[in-house]
Amino acid sequence: MTGQQNLDVLIVGAGFSGVYQLHELRKAGFSVQLFEAGSGLGGIWYWNCYPGARVDSDFSIYQYSIEELWKGWTWKEKFPGQQELVDYFHYVDKKLDLSRDISFNTRVTSASFDTPTSRWTVFTDTGVIVKPRFFILCTGFAAKRLFPDIPGLDTFRGTMYHTSLWPKDGVDMAGQRIGVIGTGASGVQVIQEVGPIASHLSVFQRTPNLALPMNQSPATVAAQTKMKKEMYPVIFKRRLQTFLGFQYDRLNSGVFDLTPEERYLLFEDLWSKGGFYPVFGSCNDIITNAKANDEVYAFWRKKVHERVRDPEMQRKLAPEKSPHPFGTKYNSLEQSYYEIFNQPNVDLIDLNDNPIVEVVPEGVKTRDGVVHEFDILVLATGFDAVTGSISAIDIKGIDGVSIGDKWKKGLSTYLGMTVPGYPNLFFPYGPHGPTAFCNGPTCAEVQGDWIIDCLIYLRQNNYAHIDATQEASEGWYKRVADLWSAGLFDRAKSWYTGANVPGKRVEPLNFAGGLPLYVSLIQESARGGYTGFTLTPVTTDVEAKL
Repeated sequence: MTGQQNLDVLIVGAGFSGVYQLHELRKAGFSVQLFEAGSGLGGIWYWNCYPGARVDSDFSIYQYSIEELWKGWTWKEKFPGQQELVDYFHYVDKKLDLSRDISFNTRVTSASFDTPTSRWTVFTDTGVIVKPRFFILCTGFAAKRLFPDIPGLDTFRGTMYHTSLWPKDGVDMAGQRIGVIGTGASGVQVIQEVGPIASHLSVFQRTPNLALPMNQSPATVAAQTKMKKEMYPVIFKRRLQTFLGFQYDRLNSGVFDLTPEERYLLFEDLWSKGGFYPVFGSCNDIITNAKANDEVYAFWRKKVHERVRDPEMQRKLAPEKSPHPFGTKYNSLEQSYYEIFNQPNVDLIDLNDNPIVEVVPEGVKTRDGVVHEFDILVLATGFDAVTGSISAIDIKGIDGVSIGDKWKKGLSTYLGMTVPGYPNLFFPYGPHGPTAFCNGPTCAEVQGDWIIDCLIYLRQNNYAHIDATQEASEGWYKRVADLWSAGLFDRAKSWYTGANVPGKRVEPLNFAGGLPLYVSLIQESARGGYTGFTLTPVTTDVEAKL
């Protein structure tokens, strides 16, 4: 695409949300283009190609529910790795003929809304300017990388990589002295991958990851053939009925509604299933009742201690007192993470006891005066999550204020998809949606369908633009905050609230009421003619400019 062009819709980002909306909006007859900063489809899976990168949802739900897609695709593993997910997006691209409406290597830098024409003017780093009526940010929750503020970081003489900026052709890490800063999801996956091949591995941990067993296994053709006959449609409908948009849900009983014997057998059964079953397939009061939460943590701790031999490693990885309530901070899925710390070539530095002082040319210096020397330093330090990918773009609404500046004073959204004062702007899988607590493809389709239906409604009823009211936004903020405070989430510092970003306002970033409640609320607005919004009709003057 060159020059300047008017469109019905511009989509930013070619992950699950962006691809879904591109396909469905084209079917609905809109003129639509998608801009993607990378050179291929996949969103986070295009960028996250570090060793061991793998999704934490099983294949049956981590895909589109579009029949023409699932009928023709066969997965190789229960929890697909990065390359298999990239291959899946290539398949989707070919099947749906998507690339003809995608501009790759095109990063959106800024945008502003013009009220007289009811259009956005969107600028890119390639010089291309487009003027869409509707602007949909499918930038995902983890696109703005977070680099640690450590003195001397730029003086390191070895090679240094952030996990989301890993070289596409890989890195030979065999026989190298490797340091990993961070034990979040990417840190866990890198550590269990490079531990067996490194000459020495040092892990710098601030907070133990209360990781759960993935229980990985091959995905057989025979099993998937059977699933395609009748199970897939059932699973896809079931997703909308569960808290996380998974195929399983929390139980109707609390931890102490069960006898000790029932509790033991339940916890063992959930553990054997793997994945998020021990948290979101378990008792319904784990996230709200501190004593119930302690029971789950005690069980988890026992399981970890059985796998880690050294008492000091046990203390660091699974301390007697939980660092935060179980399940209130992201529980990564692991395959061999804890066994790595039984290896003689692996060190674990607890940054609470022995913090990093600086990075020097040879490696990392800690408070005890030791310089940990490395050939490769891995920054598994995560993202300015949920809001960062949106606020990184200079988006100005009707008052000329950048959305990032507006959110510094407090997050403001309505239905977790719109912001008052920014008409015709939508964002799935973003702030105040069920983002952190929803299976990605499920959320992409639920919110995507709502946005698409909204655009069709506006077109059919001859509305120029739609804008959330301030009153509705304030009501939504209160609902999100109330749901958040009903749980134990405030006792954890995490990206769920922005607490991982120095200087960022700490507040609930996610809707914690579960997917069924969320779907009910957004559909209630739609059924009422989009209550909570101001809809502006097309005037003769605007119509002439559209």
